[in-house]
Amino acid sequence: MDKLVELSYALDTFYLLISGALVMWMAAGFAMLEAGLVRAKNTTEILTKNIALFAIACVMYLLVGYGIMYPSEAVNSVWPGLGFLIGTEHTTSDVINSKGETHYAHLADFFFQVVFVATAMSIVSGAVAERMKLWAFLVFAVVMTGFIYPLQGFWKWGGGFLDGLGFIDFAGSGVVHLCGASAAFAGVLLLGARKGKYGENGAIHPIPGCNMPLATLGTFILWMGWFGFNGGSELKISDIAEANSVAMVFVNTNTAAAGGLIAALLTAHFMFGKADLSMTLNGALAGLVAITAEPLAPTPLLATLIGAIGGVLVVVAILCIDKMKIDDPVGALSVHGVVGIWGLLAVCFSNPEAKLGVQLLGIVSIFGFVFASSLITWFVLKLLIGIRVSEEDEYNGVDFSECGMEAYPEFTTEGSKR
Repeated sequence: MDKLVELSYALDTFYLLISGALVMWMAAGFAMLEAGLVRAKNTTEILTKNIALFAIACVMYLLVGYGIMYPSEAVNSVWPGLGFLIGTEHTTSDVINSKGETHYAHLADFFFQVVFVATAMSIVSGAVAERMKLWAFLVFAVVMTGFIYPLQGFWKWGGGFLDGLGFIDFAGSGVVHLCGASAAFAGVLLLGARKGKYGENGAIHPIPGCNMPLATLGTFILWMGWFGFNGGSELKISDIAEANSVAMVFVNTNTAAAGGLIAALLTAHFMFGKADLSMTLNGALAGLVAITAEPLAPTPLLATLIGAIGGVLVVVAILCIDKMKIDDPVGALSVHGVVGIWGLLAVCFSNPEAKLGVQLLGIVSIFGFVFASSLITWFVLKLLIGIRVSEEDEYNGVDFSECGMEAYPEFTTEGSKR
């Protein structure tokens, strides 16, 4: 019996770690997608933001974020208190004495959770692309990943008031995606649009991405990583029922993405008279975001429909947000915000335990807190160091590749005195 408990513990720990690695790979997907959808002059800067934010998220979540989101003892259901570091690992005797109730290593849980907070911050990166100062963005990443994200995450996944009310968000349509979009929305409002994006009399001047093959590759990477995102959120695979549940989550995740892509492709063709690749890519991501709140309960056919509605919504939302002169270069507000809300509401169609009022309360709570706290943080940064690049940098692009070895002639062959 003890060996069986140990084997189950090892299997579930391994599954959670591999799922976390898949979610970590989504960071590459976001980087490729965003780099492909911005102008060539800004690709190096957007890549720097994406890899730096991942590192910051890992350190801040280690120092304070995990302790806030999963406190050993919360102050109350709204405020968990201020926690530090991540605690100690389970001992062999603890696991065996639990008779199988302790399913996986404590550090595996931390690793799986930390890649989720990085995902939320990656959403912000795309929305503020091409005009946000690097250091202002990275300082915001410290606040977002260390404090804002963990606090609202505690409300659901840490046992806070939303969890107590029965709010359902299986893998993060709200906790991760709506959270990231809300923070991005606050930043976008303070930043303003890119120069030349909007003209007089409501004119909209499209700014196409520089590398659509790269954006498509990024979407495929995100699609693949989402199997860890949703599948890993089952947290356990070591018995027949859980293995079957994981298989259902994988199938529903995949078919929702397919439904979202096809629906966005058809919607764009109907509205523009031709296919649109960027809308099609966002349709796949919309399907994935839509099913993330509840990928287990729906049938595969219903999951496809949920994803398809997300695909239609994302095209309409991108156009509406653009008409409002809110500049979002990659469509992050629509994909993760608008469709994240749809995903939380769609839970009511498949999960009999879902309550519409509670789902709405969860949406309002997450958006309200994250938007307000982010707006304050962005505003303070604007006053202290500024958040928008200079007109010269915006025109020329902040391309760090131009600051290579040629800037230091003493280290080059020609400049060396040796």
